[in-house]
Amino acid sequence: MDSINYNLTGTVFDIQRFSLHDGPGIRTIVFLKGCPLSCQWCSNPESQSINPVMMYKKSECIHCGRCIKVCKVKAISPENETWIDRDKCTGCGECANACPAGALVSKGKTMSVQQVVRELKKDATTYRRSGGGITLSGGEPLVQYQFASELLKASKSQGWNTAIETAGIGSAEAVETVIPYVDTVLLDIKHMDKEKHKRFTGASNEVVLQNAPRISQISDTVIRVPVIPSFNYSPEEILAIAEFAKTLTGIRTIHLLPYHTFGENKYGLMGKDYGLKHIKPLNPEDLNACKEVVERCGFRCVIGG
Repeated sequence: MDSINYNLTGTVFDIQRFSLHDGPGIRTIVFLKGCPLSCQWCSNPESQSINPVMMYKKSECIHCGRCIKVCKVKAISPENETWIDRDKCTGCGECANACPAGALVSKGKTMSVQQVVRELKKDATTYRRSGGGITLSGGEPLVQYQFASELLKASKSQGWNTAIETAGIGSAEAVETVIPYVDTVLLDIKHMDKEKHKRFTGASNEVVLQNAPRISQISDTVIRVPVIPSFNYSPEEILAIAEFAKTLTGIRTIHLLPYHTFGENKYGLMGKDYGLKHIKPLNPEDLNACKEVVERCGFRCVIGG
C-alpha cells in the first residue's frame, strides 16, 4: 500500500451511516463538497459549492437577533428576502454557532483524513459482518481528488470495501489518482446528447463520456441513470445510454433511479428556487418500459439502488 497522508484536509458536508444502497453490505457514506454540475434535480444542492453554505430554517427562527450581531460582513437582516444576503455571506458559520434555536446550519466542514477515518472506525464491526465499507459521494468526489484518494487508501489499509458515487466529471489525473483505490464505481450517465445534458446540468457530457471507458477499465463499474421526466424519461434515451454502456469494459448492471423530490426543501433553506416543481415523482413501476430496454441490451437492470 502506498504511503498515506493522514494530515491532508478536505471539505465534508455530511457522514451518513447504515446505508444499504450505495455499494455492497452496510456502508457509511462520506459526502464531499464541490461539483462542476448544477443538475436541476440535485438532491444535495448544498454540495455544489466547495465552500461552506448556510441554510436557514425560517420555521425554527425565534428572531432573537444574535446572528445579526455576530455576522462580521452584515449579511443577515430581516430586510433580506431570505434572511441571508447570499452575495455577502462567506459561510464562516459564526451565525450558526450563535443561534440558540438551530435555525441556522452550516453545511461544510474542514476535516483531515485522520478525523474522517476516526469516524469511520466506529462502524468497522458493521463493515466486517455485512461485507460493507465506505462510499464517497457528494457533490462530485473527483473535485477533491487528492483528499478522496488519501481517504480511500486509508480505508483500504483498514481492510474496508470502498465505493464511489461519481458523475465521472473530472480530469484524467483525478480519475487515475482515485479510481485504482475503489472496489465499486457507481457511475452516473445522465444523457447521451451533449446539448440536452448541458441544458439540464449546466455542463456538457463530453468529459463524462471520455472518462467512462477509463473508469470501467480500472474498477468494477455499475452504471446509474437518474430518470427525469422532460430530460431522459423515454425508452429511446435510455436505449442510447445502454448502447454506450455496451462499449465499456465489464458493465453487467444498470440502475435506473426514479425521479424524486427528496431534496426540494433544501433549495428553500438556501434561498433558491427549485426548478422542477411542475414535475411529479416517478414510481418504480413507471420505469418498466425503460427496464425492458436495458434488459434487451443484455444488462441486469435494477430500479432504484
